[in-house]
Amino acid sequence: MKTYPTPHLEKLKATLVSDKLPPRDKPQVEKAIAHYYQWIADMEAVISSHINAIEKLRRVVDLLNQYRIRMDIDLIFDSADDWLYRQKGQIKLDNSIIEEFLPRLINSPLVPEISQMNVSVGPASAFSFLWFDSSLLKHEAAGGLKIRTKDQDFAISKPLYLKASHNANFENSVEESTQLAYIAAECKTNLDKTMFQEASATARDLKMAIPSARYFLLCEWLDMKPVSSATTAIDKVLLLRKAKRISANIRGSFSTYKGRQEAKASYIAFLQNNPYRVEVFELFIGYIRQLLSIEPLDEETVLDRGYF
Repeated sequence: MKTYPTPHLEKLKATLVSDKLPPRDKPQVEKAIAHYYQWIADMEAVISSHINAIEKLRRVVDLLNQYRIRMDIDLIFDSADDWLYRQKGQIKLDNSIIEEFLPRLINSPLVPEISQMNVSVGPASAFSFLWFDSSLLKHEAAGGLKIRTKDQDFAISKPLYLKASHNANFENSVEESTQLAYIAAECKTNLDKTMFQEASATARDLKMAIPSARYFLLCEWLDMKPVSSATTAIDKVLLLRKAKRISANIRGSFSTYKGRQEAKASYIAFLQNNPYRVEVFELFIGYIRQLLSIEPLDEETVLDRGYF
């Protein structure tokens, strides 16, 4: 049986043992963990079933929507205390759901090419930059080899092992290991201008390290004026719900239990009217499958085509 990273479960467990969690919220977090295991079991049952690919995708996205509403409403919105609502972004209870969903979606029969590759699929601490912290007057083993990594919310990556030394026999060597992210995606709940600029910088750094890499930015709610990603190193920005974020003046009332309860019906309707969209995940899968099927150029192929 395949094993998958569990970033969302880890966040739930960390929340449960946090000394800042209001005591009366603890039973709801425990219930949320039980719901999590049921969600995973239901998803695995769909993925392993013999229904066609598009129906599998539709069903797992439907399960995702059901789980997310339960998380948003039962755990956070209905909390009589305000800590969970105010801290949900900080403790990553929301966007970690997508981080956990994507590896199961991509590492499945929906992307059959993956099974033929020796790759890791999921969150990764991926290679970003390499430098040597040394000089003629500052001797360091292996030239002071240093590696900088960047945490990617989702990546299709391969392990890389480095060994460096000033000596041909590798005496006094330094060894490092990292992951090379050939496809990476950042997952945001809300996408504003600052986050877009930060993602642009991350995409640029990734492609400086690995020119063939591809970088996607996935968000649930758009919170900025759309700009062209063509002027950046981001390959595509995908709006998972195809919707804008609720306006700030409405969100302001959500910070108190009374305000949340007064707005509960309209908020549930908002979530139900703007679910995760099957067609956007289908688009993401299509991009990945296309990238995984690109064949390296060779002289014979180029001459036969007449272009490259």
